[in-house]
Amino acid sequence: MFAPDDTIVAIATPPGRGGIGIVRVSGPTAAQVASAILERQEPFRPRHVTLARVLDGSRGEPTPIDRVLVTYFPRPGSYTGQDVVEISGHGSPVLLRQIVCAAMRAGARLAEPGEFTLRAFLNGRLDLVQAEAVGDLIDAVTPLQARVAFDQLEGTVTAVIAEIDGA
Repeated sequence: MFAPDDTIVAIATPPGRGGIGIVRVSGPTAAQVASAILERQEPFRPRHVTLARVLDGSRGEPTPIDRVLVTYFPRPGSYTGQDVVEISGHGSPVLLRQIVCAAMRAGARLAEPGEFTLRAFLNGRLDLVQAEAVGDLIDAVTPLQARVAFDQLEGTVTAVIAEIDGA
């Protein structure tokens, strides 16, 4: 069930295998959820990368499954306007799903498609034109489409509308 103030988790990189995959956690307990599944030597520092190991406790005793880099973005300056933790691990779909499942066992809910950007909109981090531009940028198939979408994401359309509105 959708609730804009719970903690959500999802794989943030495209499906398939790759060198790196990112799992994003956002919400009021993002840091606690991440702490529950990570083993690290130092505490999270805002906007600094921390080396950690992900622990999978699904079979009783927590077992390390991947070595990852973790970045903590405190609210309100994160993408969603909420506390966000991004876990950059190896891009195996199996590992990424294990990280998501571990985060869900620690209290996060699986995010719906587009929910991180929806939260950014609801929390005033993006306006509607910019939120729509995120999807346009992801779906761009030509350099021109990407340029137009990026300009919208940067707020150029919003600025023009504000100028016309103020005239």
